[in-house]
Amino acid sequence: MPSKRLSRRRFLAQAGAGSMAAALPIPARAQAPIKVRVGYLHVLSVDAQMLLATHLGTWQKQGIEIEPREFTTGIELFQALVGGSLDVLTTGGVLANFPARGQGKVFLFNDLEFATGQIWVNPDQGINSVADLKGKKIATTRGTTAHNLLHQALKGAGLDSNKDVEIVNQRMSEAVTSFIAGAVPAVSLWVPFNVSVKAKAPKAKMLLDASSYPKATIVDGWAARNDFYEKQKDVLKRIISAWIPANDYLVSKPEEALTILHQKFYANLSKEDMAEMHKAARWYSSADWAKHFRDGSATKWLNQVTDFNVEVGAIQDPIMADKYFDPGIYLEVADSLGLK
Repeated sequence: MPSKRLSRRRFLAQAGAGSMAAALPIPARAQAPIKVRVGYLHVLSVDAQMLLATHLGTWQKQGIEIEPREFTTGIELFQALVGGSLDVLTTGGVLANFPARGQGKVFLFNDLEFATGQIWVNPDQGINSVADLKGKKIATTRGTTAHNLLHQALKGAGLDSNKDVEIVNQRMSEAVTSFIAGAVPAVSLWVPFNVSVKAKAPKAKMLLDASSYPKATIVDGWAARNDFYEKQKDVLKRIISAWIPANDYLVSKPEEALTILHQKFYANLSKEDMAEMHKAARWYSSADWAKHFRDGSATKWLNQVTDFNVEVGAIQDPIMADKYFDPGIYLEVADSLGLK
C-alpha cells in the first residue's frame, strides 16, 4: 500500500484534466458545488474509478466537490463513516460487513476481486502448503479480503481458521511489516502490499492467491452513511453519474486508463505492479453492472461475503444484502442513459 497520502489539494488540483468520456444525465448546477466527504483505500480495485473521474472532470460536471480521505483498511473507513466524519466511502470486502450490521447502505459496485488476496509464507519455517499452516501464526486484518481468503483456503484444506491457526490481527501495513521482520511465518494480504514483501523478503514465497477459491471473491464498491442515504439520494445519483464515464473509460481503454492512473496517482508503483492489480479484478461495463443489479447477481455476491463473516463469528443474525443494498439508485441513472 502506498505510504504517501493523496492530499485533498493535490486531488482537486488534478480534477478537470481530460474530457468527459460520456454524456451525463444530470446537468451541472450553477450554484456552488456540493461537498462530499469520501473515504477510500488507495488500491486500484477500490479507487480507480474515483481517480479517473477526477482526471476526466466528471465530479465537476455533476456539481460535486469531493473531499477525499485515504484509509489503510475498510474497517477504519466504516468506523469513520459510522462516526459521521465521512458521507460515503469506497472499499473492498468490508462492504458486506458493517452494512450487514445496519451501518451503511451499499449503492454502487466497482469490480469483483477474484485474485487480489494472496497468502505469503516463509518456506524456511517448513511451510510449503496450506496444510503446513496448522498451528502457525498468520498475520492479517480480520474482516477483510485477506481474512476471507485465509478462511476459505484453510477450510478447503480441512482446517478451522478459528481453531487450527493463530491469527495475528493487525492493520495490513503492520501485518506485512511483521512478516518481513520474521515475527510471523505467514501473512494473508491484498495487492499491492505484496510489493513490499517481494522487495524486502526475497526468500518469501506466495503460497496461493484468491483465484483458487471462488468463495473468496470480493465485491468492491460504495456505501453511504445511513442518514446521508436517506436524505441525499440526489447526491448519490450525481456520484453514480460521475462514476459511469470513468468506469467505462477504464473498461474500454484499460491501457490508456492505467497509464493515466500510474502517472498521476500510482507513480511509486511499477507498471508491472499496476498491471497485476488490474488483472486481479473483474471489471464490468456500466451496462453490465445494470444487468448484474437487475438479475440478483450483485446481491448474491454481497451475501457470499456476509456468510464468511458469520462463519468466522464476526456477525450474528446479519442483515442480508437485499436489505442493505439498494440497486434502484444506480438503475435509475442507468435507465436514463439507456444502459439496458
